[in-house]
Parts: sequence; structure tokens; C-alpha cells
Amino acid sequence: MNPLLTDAQKSGERVGLKSDSIIINGGKPLNGSIEVRGAKNLATKAMVAVLLGETPSLLKDVPDISDVQVVRGLLEVYGVKVSNPAHGQLSFDTSNVESAHFAEIDAHAGASRIPILFCGPLLHRLGEARIPDLGGCRIGDRPIDFHLDALRAFGAVVEKKFEGIFLTAPNGLTGANIELPYPSVGATEQVLLTAVRASGVTELKNAAIEPEIMDLIAILQKMGAIISVEPNRVILIEGVDRLEGYTHRALFDRNEVASWASAALVTKGDIFVRGARQSEMMTFLNVFRKVGGAFDVQEDGIRFWHPGGELKPVTIETDVHPGFMTDWQQPLIVALTQAHGESFVHETVYENRFGFADALNEMGANIVVHKSGLPNHPRRVARRDFEQAAVITGPTPLHGANIYVPDLRGGFSHLIAALSAEGQSVISNMGIISRGYEHIIDKLEALGADFVYEG
Repeated sequence: MNPLLTDAQKSGERVGLKSDSIIINGGKPLNGSIEVRGAKNLATKAMVAVLLGETPSLLKDVPDISDVQVVRGLLEVYGVKVSNPAHGQLSFDTSNVESAHFAEIDAHAGASRIPILFCGPLLHRLGEARIPDLGGCRIGDRPIDFHLDALRAFGAVVEKKFEGIFLTAPNGLTGANIELPYPSVGATEQVLLTAVRASGVTELKNAAIEPEIMDLIAILQKMGAIISVEPNRVILIEGVDRLEGYTHRALFDRNEVASWASAALVTKGDIFVRGARQSEMMTFLNVFRKVGGAFDVQEDGIRFWHPGGELKPVTIETDVHPGFMTDWQQPLIVALTQAHGESFVHETVYENRFGFADALNEMGANIVVHKSGLPNHPRRVARRDFEQAAVITGPTPLHGANIYVPDLRGGFSHLIAALSAEGQSVISNMGIISRGYEHIIDKLEALGADFVYEG
């Protein structure tokens, strides 16, 4: 891989993108069927969990996305033998796990923040762990303080060095009582991956309870862990001396399902998303119906379409599960630009997730971002100090533009805006979208999108 490429170009190259830019001729509905596989936010964490097992593991329904390739590369740096026994499956042999240098980790991690989750398993396995500078989408600070504080509570010694952060566990790791200031998904995963082999009992309060968290707990239980999910966001973990490998089929990607649903709505199309399930999508489906979208839950997926008529404005407040996911709001905002009236979106999870709105405004949207939120607007979700709000006034016709993709979900939003807009658009930095959307080009072709690679 060319070291001079950007992180986005590397991401695209990992999954076979022929170019980092495409030219879209918009104004045509997306019609057809596509399939979603395992969630990015589960598959990558399940891959980290293999380090805890003393025997091989097998993960099924693994998406072919660049984030998975990043984690695979990191595991191989640590001596894990990874193979593909069948399409969409990865097997892991952890019999020869060994230490890795900062430079090796950094070279494979790229813009991913996944190395922080290696810490607990590596401290158990090797007695040490290293974290390089962390990347990820530029949607807010996303501090790792929660992670480091939790690891310290287990007994880890954290030392900051020029190359990154070095952790050791000279006395082993022991169970701890931890209360998160916010139900962070990443911090909850960190505690789970560390506590299962720590000596004694760990009580985690204010834990995240997203479906991906529950699926990770199911994997760890298969491996031999003892984990109880109590009322009021409390998780109890009894440490065990040994964990085995697992065989597991990953939970489907809820974010991708919502993204294609929004694409059907904004392009006035009809998309069947094979692999989607109703139970994990109920909050989104309610909002989708309020906006004016139609859906049909079938045994093997969900069909989403624009039934005709006017789209309706809504008020959305993002929140942790079971609330409306922050990853869902960006693609849906594109559809809200075509709703009749004012829609309000309160972002309470990330402090900088409306940066993508600038490009939509250049395409003709009317989106006003309030960087300090709308404190006097009626609310159900508790206000957070850093939150922002967006007011979307529609309908406004969209026209083509040249767009540089800023982040994963924002990038998909720009993509579907271009697909619905009149005229031609050039979408650059496509590799970022490939971090979380499997075979994005193939799916666009299957749905009848009119585009070509640039250059």
C-alpha cells in the first residue's frame, strides 16, 4: 500500500475502490435490493475479543469494510493467524500472540480508534499494551479518558511516552466498581473486555446497552464469561481464569439499514434491505413513518420506500439506546430538506456532528446550525452542555455540487443528497465511506444509481 496515500484513500484501496472520487448524475430514484451484513460497531469489537480466548474463534457475517481490514492487520501484528474459511467469515488462531511495537501498531491503525480496545485483552495476555496516536472521524473530541480511567481502576499503570501510551499490569488486573459519567459505548466495551478476566467482581454503572453491546456480551458468554445485565444500566461481571474461543454470527448493521432507508426516501425510491430486523430498528421506524416514509417488515429484511405525497417535518433528539441514534440523524436530515415545514434535530451525543450541513446548504438546502443548541425548545432528552441543534426548513430543491467527504455518516449523507439532486456532482474522499459501508459501489450499481469513477 502506498504510504503517501491519505487515510481515506488507504481505506478505499483496502476494499477495492478503483478511485477515491465518483461523478454522479442525480435526480433518479434508487430502486432494488441490497444486503447488509454484520455491524461495523460489533464485528470489529468481536475481533478484538478473540485475544481473550485460548482456542480458535470463528466470526460469521463479517462485513468487507476497511475498518475490519484495519483490525485484522492489527491482530496479525500481534501474531494472530487470521483466515477466511468462507465468504463473510473470519477465523482466528491466537496460539502465538506476542508484543508489537508502536510503529507497527501505528502503521496498521491509520485513522482508527480501535487500538484502545486492545488494552484489556493484551494486559491479560501479555502484561502490557501500547496505544499510538488515535484517529477516527472528526465529529468531536471523543476523549479516551473514560478508557484510561477504567483501566487504572482495574490496576493498570498508564505511562505516556513520545510514541503514544504504554500500559502495564505489574500486579495483574482486579475487579472494580466503575460508574461512567455518560453511557459511552466505547468505555462500556473497554470494561467488558477487561473485566471478564480480571480477578473478582466488576460492577459497571451507567453502562451503554446498545444492541451491539448485548451482542458482545453474548460472545463473551459463549467464551465462558459470567456477565449479568441488571436494571438501570448496571452490568455485573464475575472474572474467570480462562476463556475459550467462540463461533458467532454478528448482529446486522443498524446504521447501514437506516442510511439506505433515508436514501429511498430522499430519492423517492424503493429499497429492500435484506438482513434488517424490526426489533433493533423500532425507534428509527417510528420516526421514518412520522416523516412520511413507508416500510414493510418481511421475514428476511425490511422494504423502505417513498409512498408519494408530502414529507412531514419532525423533531429529533439523538440519545443513547433505546433513543434515536446519532448515526441515524445525518442521512435522515437529507430527507428532511424535502419535508414541508421546519424540522428540529437536537444532537446530544457528539458536539460537532453538523459539520456536514455546510455542503448540503451549498446544494440548496436551508439548514441553520445553532452551535449552543436551542435551550428553550421543548425537550424529552436531557440537555447536554456541548449539544448543538439544526433547524431544517423545506422543501428546497437540491442541485449538484463538488463535495469532499468529511466523515463516515456525513459522507453517506452527501452521497444520497447528490443522488437526489438535479445535475452532476463530484464526490471526493470516498474511501471514508468505505470504512462503514460494505461494497458501496456495487450496491449503488444494484440500485440503479447513475455514476462513473472520476479519472
